[in-house]
Amino acid sequence: MRCPLLYRFRVIDRLPEKPSEAATRGTLVHAVLERLFDDPAAERTAPRAKAMVPGQWDRLLESRPELGELFGDDPGGERLGRWLGEAEALVERWFTLEDPVRLEPAERELFVETELESGLRLRGVIDRVDVAPTGEVRIVDYKTGKAPRPEYADEAWFQMVFYALVVRRLKGAVPRRLQLVYLGSGDVITYDPVEADLRRVERKLLALWEAIRRATETGDWRPRRTRLCGWCDHQAVCPEFGGTPPVYPLLVEP
Repeated sequence: MRCPLLYRFRVIDRLPEKPSEAATRGTLVHAVLERLFDDPAAERTAPRAKAMVPGQWDRLLESRPELGELFGDDPGGERLGRWLGEAEALVERWFTLEDPVRLEPAERELFVETELESGLRLRGVIDRVDVAPTGEVRIVDYKTGKAPRPEYADEAWFQMVFYALVVRRLKGAVPRRLQLVYLGSGDVITYDPVEADLRRVERKLLALWEAIRRATETGDWRPRRTRLCGWCDHQAVCPEFGGTPPVYPLLVEP
């Protein structure tokens, strides 16, 4: 959706990408918020959560040593310290938006998978699933950035309705609520989906997959310049910036 050529670089060419401080901070904060619910409700406090940040960073480095490159030029640890402090501030802000003492998630970091009638397989990982005593389901996603302006919110809601579609197919009922928690700006935004929303996203997914199939067969992956291009690792091989993509690795129909 964002850029067909970027999809090719990531999924087909599998070009390497440098880890970013922002994305890694998001992964770290997600890990803390997930593991906090391992503790008894009374112990889920902001100081306790903030104290978990350094340990979770160590665990993350153990599983992904390449993340150490982020601070390879920081021998004194000053930049790492500021970065960890920013992660702690995001974790602390979450306590102003939700009360973990009153929450008992049914699932955390839930991997979901289903297959549409067309054969298209859908997969995703949901940050949190809450189930009310009445059985109603709430899907929650944490964002460590700021809430976007309404005209830029479609991508986040597409993701959430995608999750709702998969959950409905697995559980047989439309989730009652979708909730985005923006830790960067302190916003909590909710939406109550209906069946028509899920059907609309399913049609869009099928159209996207057909576009991917055609591009795979023809090799016609076109770049789409957006405001996010400045953060892309692949400008050197992108025609939008005067670059030449690598040789297409798949057989293209004449």
